[in-house]
Amino acid sequence: MTTAKTHQGEQERLASLEQRAEQGGGPEAIARHHQRGKLTARERLDLLFDRGSFVEVNRLAESQAVDFGMQAKKVPGDGVVTGFGTVDGRPVFAYAQDVTVLGGSVGTIHGEKICRIMDEALKVKAPLVALNDSGGGRLHEGFFASRGVAGMFFRNTAASGVIPQITGMMGSCAGVSVYSPALTDFVVMVKGTSHMVITGPGVIKSVTGENVSIEDLGGAKVHSEVTGQAHFVAESDAECIRTIRRLLGYLPSNHAQAPPVNDGGDDPDRVDDSLEQIVPANFKKSYDMHQVIECITDRHSFLEVLPRFAANIIVGFARMEGATVGIVANQPRIKAGCLDVDASAKAARFIRFCDCFNIPLINLVDVPGYFPGVAQEQAGIIRHGAKMLYAYSEATVPKITLALRKEYGGAVMAMCCVGMGVDLMLAWPIAQLVVLDTTAAVDLIFRKEIQGAEDPESYRQQKIAEYDYKYSNPYHAASNMLVDSVIRPRETRPQLIRALRMLKNKERPAPIKRHGNIPL
Repeated sequence: MTTAKTHQGEQERLASLEQRAEQGGGPEAIARHHQRGKLTARERLDLLFDRGSFVEVNRLAESQAVDFGMQAKKVPGDGVVTGFGTVDGRPVFAYAQDVTVLGGSVGTIHGEKICRIMDEALKVKAPLVALNDSGGGRLHEGFFASRGVAGMFFRNTAASGVIPQITGMMGSCAGVSVYSPALTDFVVMVKGTSHMVITGPGVIKSVTGENVSIEDLGGAKVHSEVTGQAHFVAESDAECIRTIRRLLGYLPSNHAQAPPVNDGGDDPDRVDDSLEQIVPANFKKSYDMHQVIECITDRHSFLEVLPRFAANIIVGFARMEGATVGIVANQPRIKAGCLDVDASAKAARFIRFCDCFNIPLINLVDVPGYFPGVAQEQAGIIRHGAKMLYAYSEATVPKITLALRKEYGGAVMAMCCVGMGVDLMLAWPIAQLVVLDTTAAVDLIFRKEIQGAEDPESYRQQKIAEYDYKYSNPYHAASNMLVDSVIRPRETRPQLIRALRMLKNKERPAPIKRHGNIPL
């Protein structure tokens, strides 16, 4: 016997299903979640999107599995909330895993939902935000769940360089749940509550005998300081979402658009006499490059990426005349600003991201060379150092390099100089653009003459002065067109902004090929 359908009756049925979906794992599971200091999947999405803009899709999708008690564990939505809305008025797609439903595990329908929203983001060419909180693949569904997981990896790769992809790690994620974040452009972790591991402490203990906590294995500190997997660290779920929103504000919606302009009113012609005090003319004295960046970019606009990893190089986004720029800068306070394995990989990936999304690059150079040592050589500094050479050579966006003090050896090329496709090469008057610093060069060139001199040290100092005057200055480089302009420190900001204006419509057609083969 069938009952005739009515609008009211079916709408009541719909309301019941929607309510069940919104409850996730139920009130008790949500309460336990809140007790851990965490927001629910829907609360996270509410913070991410502009008020009232989020549209959920596939809310009523649920697992089709019936084995191992799954028939009784079905929940509409299947442990992930997917949809679209606006962030600062621009379209954004997102998914948020619900750990209160079967631990946020990735089942067949769960994975298909994520793949579906990824497809839509790529079709519309709008950013994708992933809020991950999952223990990994759903064992109850066996190998069937792998299709959705593999599909996520495939789509992450297809979207790479087309739309920005940002991951918020909102809980302890393991196995397959950490590979998709690793394929995205940026990862934000939450201190104390988010973890990224391939195998958990229990498995490691049983296989290797090692005792390690989940925090020491894959917490925010490890991934932000040791592995370089976490680009940002937040103190809470709410701060994580705010970081994602701020990051989106620097990025275009896709590879075919320019980044948004947000002019804070900072005078583009502003000069700054303090730069001469910040940067000592004595090369033996260090300084904090962050102070230089703050002086020359729009006030309070710098957003550093990976601040705790390979701190001898600084990368991040800033604004110049309201427009987004990418900053790559040596940090003299750490390892004297030398390049090493981690710094090279960090910079290369950032450079390539900026090139993908039409973000001009400003390179601030004070580098004595590559960091020496057996450990660096055996860790592959040749291969990793080549990544920066490749990234800069490949980049078609505007590239402006400023030599502040030291530009020594092969690291000069790695920081993008003339010959590496730089569009404008600038230098301060104190800058030295040489193969070696003056003292080392003199000791090599004049070794025999110094040894045979009546007063070796006096003769040595004489040659140092001669070499310094002739070669260790920007004027020799400028005379050979290796420097386009020598500028006064106080004029750095207006000079950079004028260069950016000039290069705004730069075009450099890329050669026709499938793709290059970067030395990974």
